[in-house]
Amino acid sequence: MTQELIMDAAANGLSGRTAEIMRRYNEVFQRHDPSALAELVAEDCVIENTVPAPDGARHLGREACIGLWSAIATQPGTRFEVEETFVAGERATIRWRYFMADGKSLRGVNLMRVAGGRIVEAMGYVKG
Repeated sequence: MTQELIMDAAANGLSGRTAEIMRRYNEVFQRHDPSALAELVAEDCVIENTVPAPDGARHLGREACIGLWSAIATQPGTRFEVEETFVAGERATIRWRYFMADGKSLRGVNLMRVAGGRIVEAMGYVKG
C-alpha cells in the first residue's frame, strides 16, 4: 500500500467518525432532545451563532454551548429539516431549514469542526 492510500484510508476513517457525530448532533434537533449533547460537545467548544444580526454572538465553553443548543432544540412549535450534511475529515457542513412556531422558516448553514471525538467549533450563518 502506498503512502497516499494510507492517508486516504485515515481520512475516510476520520470522516466516518465525524459523520456519526454529526448524525447524533442533528438528532438532538430532530427529536427535541438535547440529552446527547453532553457526550458530543468538547470542553473548549466555541459557537458563533446567527443572532443578534448582523454579527451574531460568540459562546465559549461546553456549558455555554450546551445551554444554547438545548434552548434551540427544545423551543416549542419549531423544527429543523436537515437538507444536507457534508463531511470531510474533521469538518462538516450542515445545510438546514428552521421552521419557527409561527410557520415562517429560514435557511442556514453550520460549519462544524470535530476534534477528539467531540464538537469543538460551530459557526452558524443564515440566508438573508
